[in-house]
Amino acid sequence: MLLSRDYVGYMSKEIVKRLVERQMIETKTPEHLAERVRQTMNDELGVEDRLNEEVRDILAQHNDEMRKVGASYQEMYKKVKGELARQRKLILR
Repeated sequence: MLLSRDYVGYMSKEIVKRLVERQMIETKTPEHLAERVRQTMNDELGVEDRLNEEVRDILAQHNDEMRKVGASYQEMYKKVKGELARQRKLILR
């Protein structure tokens, strides 16, 4: 994850605070809303972490085959990750 959990928590509180101040939203429970925003942001930020884990699992399953043909782990990692991201229409950094 690129951002610390503390920073994500801070950003979610600031987003809700500013939206309420500018009267763009109304809420009786800004703390609860900030928590939901924080959770959503964490879920989105974790997409790449979960994708990386899936790529590592796939490559582990094909480790022997890669060794036999002399495929580079790093090259295969990039290819598999890129293909999975393309299939799922993910935008990665």
